[in-house]
Amino acid sequence: MRLACVVFRCALVSLCTLVSFPICAGAVDAPGVAPYAEPVRHFTVSPGSASLAINEFVPGPAHDWDGSGTFSSRDDEWIEVVNPLATTLDLSPFFITDADTIPRYAFSGSLAAGARLVVFGKQAYDWERSSGHPAFGLSLSNSGDAVMLWQASGSDTVLIDAYAYKSHEAAADRAIGRLPDASGGWALFDALNPYTGTLPPQGNGCPPTLNETNACASTPVRDATWGRMKVLYR
Repeated sequence: MRLACVVFRCALVSLCTLVSFPICAGAVDAPGVAPYAEPVRHFTVSPGSASLAINEFVPGPAHDWDGSGTFSSRDDEWIEVVNPLATTLDLSPFFITDADTIPRYAFSGSLAAGARLVVFGKQAYDWERSSGHPAFGLSLSNSGDAVMLWQASGSDTVLIDAYAYKSHEAAADRAIGRLPDASGGWALFDALNPYTGTLPPQGNGCPPTLNETNACASTPVRDATWGRMKVLYR
């Protein structure tokens, strides 16, 4: 292991409220493994443009999402990324962390224009073991956490996409995804476990769309008492 001073920069202006300051950290130095920082707590911010994007994820799985035949709360977590560009994208510079910024999975290969790719917790766990990182899978907390997508760029590591979610979004089999697909704002897909609370975001009543286009024909609604209706429309 060697020490490296890693500079983190926010590539999306809208994300810059999540991050704010720089630090030096240890970096893994193993054959065939990029020197991802572990862990880095602070970042600097800088505007830019993203390429690969987070599209949807399930932090609180309640059934066998990966099709292995066995349910695992660790292995069946998943994060879907999408290439919104018009050209094939080299995935080798990109990696995923949660809010603690410890690398959970590093991508390889390429992704065709408009295509999506799903990473399951088991894949993250296997990558962590093979690359010498602490092995916990994607490690998405059900009490609230963040999914963060990074890109290694020369001597810098750039935060290109992220979403910090609340505990109600992480309840069993609820997904957080972009709507419209690939480019829209974040929505709560809660058809498998309807959300009846009042915290935003409200559920849209649609199911998670694993490795498919995010789509939803319904409009979120909230039950209201007659008293509440009178307050709203008086």
